[in-house]
Amino acid sequence: FTKISSFITSLKIFCYFTVLSRKPNLPLNTHRESSGSSMVRTRNSKSSSFISLNPSFFIHLFSLPPFNSLHNYSPRKNSRITQTSPFLSFCFISLLITLTFFAILLITFTTFFQNPLSCTGTSSSSSPLFFASVFAAASSRSGSVQDEQITLSTGAMVPLPAHGMVGNFSKEEEEFWKQPDNQGYMPCLDFSLKYRKASAKISKEKRKFLVVVASGGLNQQRNQIVDAVVIARILEATLVVPVLQVNHIWGDDSEFSDIFDVEHFKKTLIADVRIAASLPSTHFVSKQTINRDLPFHVSPLWLRARFLKQLNQEGLLILKGLDSKLSKNLPPDLQKLKCKVAFHALRFATPIRELGYQIARRMWIEGPYVAIHLRLEKDVWIRTGCLTGLGRQYDSIISRERDSHPEYLTGKLNMTHAQRRLAGMCPLNASEMTRFLKGLGAPISARIYVAGGEPFGGTQAMQPLKDEFPNLLTKHTLARNGELTPYLEKSSTLAAIDYIVSLSSDVFINSHGGNMGRALEGHRAYVGHRKYIKPNKRMMLPFFEDSSVSEQEFKRIMKKLHRKSQGQPESRAKKIDRDVIAYPVPECMCKQ
Repeated sequence: FTKISSFITSLKIFCYFTVLSRKPNLPLNTHRESSGSSMVRTRNSKSSSFISLNPSFFIHLFSLPPFNSLHNYSPRKNSRITQTSPFLSFCFISLLITLTFFAILLITFTTFFQNPLSCTGTSSSSSPLFFASVFAAASSRSGSVQDEQITLSTGAMVPLPAHGMVGNFSKEEEEFWKQPDNQGYMPCLDFSLKYRKASAKISKEKRKFLVVVASGGLNQQRNQIVDAVVIARILEATLVVPVLQVNHIWGDDSEFSDIFDVEHFKKTLIADVRIAASLPSTHFVSKQTINRDLPFHVSPLWLRARFLKQLNQEGLLILKGLDSKLSKNLPPDLQKLKCKVAFHALRFATPIRELGYQIARRMWIEGPYVAIHLRLEKDVWIRTGCLTGLGRQYDSIISRERDSHPEYLTGKLNMTHAQRRLAGMCPLNASEMTRFLKGLGAPISARIYVAGGEPFGGTQAMQPLKDEFPNLLTKHTLARNGELTPYLEKSSTLAAIDYIVSLSSDVFINSHGGNMGRALEGHRAYVGHRKYIKPNKRMMLPFFEDSSVSEQEFKRIMKKLHRKSQGQPESRAKKIDRDVIAYPVPECMCKQ
């Protein structure tokens, strides 16, 4: 704006002195009387000099034609001045055109930065999400990141920026840290005109209410909350802030507001679904049916046919057990809504964000790092029916627990432990993860963040990994001055911290599927296709057992097997029933 002001001033000065230069018989300090005419004469010495007697250049400038007509028109004019009016008119018109141009430019840029973007870039250094990632940690301290005006470019939960290849890296190390090609894909939540027209009515609904009870761990609850918003949209109902069921495994009694930013959740979805903090007293009833037996993969048509009549009559619908119940194959607008909820609306609460980004910065400041999600908790071994790799003593403990709770076992019951492992149904233990990392070319000096709960077997379970990669860190080793003490019994908060640190890692490796792995796979894709390696256990595990394969050959095989599965854009339509939260291309991301 300073440059614009200087330019306009220069234009005015240019016009003024050009006028004077075209009046050679009219010196700067006096207005000479014309001897043969009764035209304009000087009145007195006070008005004879512009420089010495008029302190304001602009007042004098506006006293000249064509400006004088704006404030003090007089029919008595100097003939010489009149002769220059076409040029002054040109200056005046040029000035107006210049001002108009800059005004339009200002309005255009203001609108661009204030309105939601239909296609927000993440791959280039100038993209809004890139700049948001640079300031993500600092912004989280304030607890009000663009709270007054939530837009898609500022509301997304973004990672710290990926590190460039600066320093002395070998060719193999550069290959390991190198980010995949995002092929020009960027977030693109351009809802249809039909969807936006319907929003005017749906976002103001105050008669029909949907209550959802979300169960399971943090990322399982996240999935159900995403589906709850979509179901509320389908049924055109107000969604009451979801109720989080107490986790029976970890005993976490956290409420929605303890984990997520409620106000941000409501503001982000204000144009899609009305969110109510609580159910109004007018809708309380002594006895209300809780619908918990939904079939899998229900469609919008099924939901309307099953619940719309009840909702219109009673004004209240309570759903429980939504995990994997909503169809993965939804209309494009509803797929975009899922992405908007997962990657924009479900932002963690301020205390969690602050601590999560603080711990992430402690990893990030030292250079690139790997985050791995090792599924070595006791309940994982019980549910998968796999051996721990820690010896008979630990395996017998798991077997007894599994026998007493057969309902915990997932997958096929008629498979042996070895068959399960070779079928890729078991998590990689620490020894297998160590060899896998070495096979991919991870440097021994690599800093590795281990996400997940306490491993079954304690330090013994992690020792093989620690021996080969000494820079092994967790949220507990990175936290300072009792930062984690208030959350030691809050498994969801600890999982949220793991999520933030893993999202900001340069490389993420998931050892065994799960909700967190799928959520991070999609989130890392959405913010620029950050490197995400999913072990192909079925193909690679036989080579772990083959002692005839040399270490160099083993590396070549591991790299070849995973060359095309490092986080590159992959279409959701490539396989049936893929969740858009894990594969946001093409519904939620487009090529610029």
